[in-house]
Amino acid sequence: MFLGGVILLFLIAPLVGMFISVKSPELFSTLTDNAVRSSILRTLLISALATIAASLLAIPLAYLLARRTFPLKGVVEAIIDLPIVIPHSAAGIALLGFISRDSLLGSVADSFGITLVGSPIAIGLAMAFVSVPFLITSARDGFAAVPIRLERAAETLGAGQFTVFREISLPLAKRSVISGLVLMFARGMSEFGAVVIVAYHPMTTPVLIFDRFNSFGLDYARPVAAIFIVITLLIFVILRIYQKR
Repeated sequence: MFLGGVILLFLIAPLVGMFISVKSPELFSTLTDNAVRSSILRTLLISALATIAASLLAIPLAYLLARRTFPLKGVVEAIIDLPIVIPHSAAGIALLGFISRDSLLGSVADSFGITLVGSPIAIGLAMAFVSVPFLITSARDGFAAVPIRLERAAETLGAGQFTVFREISLPLAKRSVISGLVLMFARGMSEFGAVVIVAYHPMTTPVLIFDRFNSFGLDYARPVAAIFIVITLLIFVILRIYQKR
């Protein structure tokens, strides 16, 4: 009990201390700052779009990992977990090479007049890269918990694989899938290391916090951090309540 209280205090104390240190005039002036409001909206929107886009590929992959055994499956699972363990600045450098004008993807985009580096697309790719393992892992565990006999019974009644996935597997694993989506969205919008390398501008809120701290000091960065934490906590609580219901 005591040890649990110590670690809980360790998690809460820095946040409480930050909120206590923020003065009301600074907080209100930050709330009316267009750059802050734009960065928060940009961060939430890009993270949501990245989560939705990645889920179209990640959820079927999670189902495949839960239901199929194939050569090098362990290698595939290790690759999926790799973005979690590598430094995110290194992930940003890897992505930068992947989307630069000299790369295949960058040159194709450039031929259509699209510059990926320094664009919302680059931000979304960075967010998805570091956060999609959370969705795949959670969804995979959810699909693995669905009784195979239910899927087999549906197949014997003439249902195709896609119908079985849509009508049986996905609804029964919905709780884990939604949990993975929430984790991916939350992790994406908090990303800094990979985002700041592929797109310093337009600024997401984590990048804006760093920029203000680096340029003006703690007093200018702290109100932005406090506001962003409150917004993310509210969103996270709402999504968790929806998930449980």
